[in-house]
Amino acid sequence: MTTELLDNIMWHSLTGPQAALSVGTRSARRLLRGFTAVLGFEDALHPDFDGLATYCEGNEHFYCVGWPGGVPPEWRIDADAPAYQMVWDLPSPAPDPEFEPLTLTIAHMPLMLALVSATEPGPFAERNLELGEFIGLFDAGKLIAMAGQRMHAGVLREISTVCTSDAYRGRGLGRRLIEQLLRLQIERGQVPFLHVLQNNVGAWRLYEHMGFRVARSMQLRVVSLRT
Repeated sequence: MTTELLDNIMWHSLTGPQAALSVGTRSARRLLRGFTAVLGFEDALHPDFDGLATYCEGNEHFYCVGWPGGVPPEWRIDADAPAYQMVWDLPSPAPDPEFEPLTLTIAHMPLMLALVSATEPGPFAERNLELGEFIGLFDAGKLIAMAGQRMHAGVLREISTVCTSDAYRGRGLGRRLIEQLLRLQIERGQVPFLHVLQNNVGAWRLYEHMGFRVARSMQLRVVSLRT
């Protein structure tokens, strides 16, 4: 069952625990505006764009899992890149009693957006805090590193938006944030997973070294309506 959910994780998230945060048709859905623009299709290999345009605007760029072939004439593919889907199926990392990240709230959103803009860890939007917990580290009132959760289906829980300010890289802060989320998720009986672009060699090698395994290779696409 876990493998089946992973194979079409965006759809199962948008029709499962995050259904109330999405809109669309019986065969295609998106997260509401204000969240990362994500699309999910019931049939991932044959995406149904019919009627979906009603819920989309021309200035939005949507993230989705790739499929063979192109898109209808009303749409275009803006980006297409290979990625790894990686899963954690090991025991919980050892406790780190000296590590105490802060749970981030909407009050921290300006700092979160600034860090995302500076480090470009992937798509992030203001309402993403509603998708799951985010934790961060501060230095003199400045947010220097953070990580959070995004997609959720069954026992699967995604770790996302892992980023560290340039001046603080090389100290293992991202790894320790991920391990904190792993401990939280495993304690809740969840199976952690994440996505990483294959050209981000440093990141996926770090995840592999930590203990994540590659579940599958996939194409991540960015699509938009033609205006």
